[in-house]
Amino acid sequence: MRIVRGLEEARQLLCEGRGLGLDVVPKSLLDGIEGIFGERLTPMQVVERIVHGVRSDGDAAVREFTELIDGAVPDSLEVPRSAITAAREQTSAEVVEALEAAAERIRLFHEACLNRGWTDYIAGYGQIVNAVGSAGAYIPGGTALYPSTVLMTAIPAKVAGVPQVVMCTPTKDGELPHPAVLAAAEIAGVDRIFCIGGAQAVAAMAYGTESVPRVDIICGPGNIFVTLAKKLVYGDVGIDGLYGPTETVVIGDGASNPTLCAVDILAQAEHDALARPVLITTSESLANAVDAEVTARLERLDRGAIARASTQEQGCIAVVGDMDEAIELANEFAPEHLCLTVQDAWEHLGKVRNAGAIFIGDFSHEVLGDYVAGPSHVMPTAGTARFNSGLGVHSFVKISPVVALSQETSAAISKVASVLGRAEGLTAHAEAAEIREELF
Repeated sequence: MRIVRGLEEARQLLCEGRGLGLDVVPKSLLDGIEGIFGERLTPMQVVERIVHGVRSDGDAAVREFTELIDGAVPDSLEVPRSAITAAREQTSAEVVEALEAAAERIRLFHEACLNRGWTDYIAGYGQIVNAVGSAGAYIPGGTALYPSTVLMTAIPAKVAGVPQVVMCTPTKDGELPHPAVLAAAEIAGVDRIFCIGGAQAVAAMAYGTESVPRVDIICGPGNIFVTLAKKLVYGDVGIDGLYGPTETVVIGDGASNPTLCAVDILAQAEHDALARPVLITTSESLANAVDAEVTARLERLDRGAIARASTQEQGCIAVVGDMDEAIELANEFAPEHLCLTVQDAWEHLGKVRNAGAIFIGDFSHEVLGDYVAGPSHVMPTAGTARFNSGLGVHSFVKISPVVALSQETSAAISKVASVLGRAEGLTAHAEAAEIREELF
């Protein structure tokens, strides 16, 4: 991994140009697009074509683009209920038990996060909380299976009270999704599942087709085409966030365990060659030890080539002067995951402002967050933790303020409304307030 020293050099490497980078398109991707579409299109041009086609032609366009891009299309876009029920028997008992255990912790966490509304009858105001009518979850299906993402998207929606949760996931060769993914969907309470991936899945959920119902919000991670499609349809449908490759910042000091730091870094690196594993430390010796551990452990990983590309091209070890500088750098980077593996970690927690999720101590490692800790693992990436939160029950509800003033309170504040209305030149506003005064 690349080692940099000093706050300014680390800031330059990690934070300059920070963002989703949707306009940075490698030549290989453009070549692939040209091979499929016969034209030198940008990813956004591809997505615009797909979204407009699905919006106009529904299932026919979904099938056309799925066959063009994936080479095959399933006989039925929707997974039969019988296949979902059978999936549990086709999945090992060990995996089913793990999914159920994870689901229970995820459910309990999100139940504790519920906002149930409130009313202050004396002040005359409050708010009510209502779930959206339907939600669509996009579940990636690229180089790895993600039954965990099914739990992490559908369970918060169901806990929030969403009546209908729809799921779209790409499949290979027109086959059904993997049984573990279907078993997770049954455990999570997903209502309908469709064998659709990419931008066509986002468009189908955003606008509806003959088969796919239109939803109120779309959630979940995906590749550049999924992300661009979510960006394009936002406003016609709710969007949880735009996500890039996964990323983790581990903050360590002289007392941190280099082996634990290294395995946590590699756990993120094996996701994607574009994943960003970062160590920020106040200890030169820790920096060197972690670098050596990462190098030594790469050879034993099944996805070692991916992890090597991630650690060498995207990874970084930053050695800074003290913990204040370490936290400052982490806040500016605004990571998806922040791991505090330092002494007195709780004392530093209050300084953290920008992070999707925070993991404290050696035993609250981020891999548990991926699967079973409780919070959803769908978290803001690419610095969007500066303004966005991870997926949760709050993502699936709408909050409506309620104003129910007594006659006395209304009389007391109507003069304020009248003055402000006339100050803004809105005399009808002012008169609507003043006429109430005449009733007292």
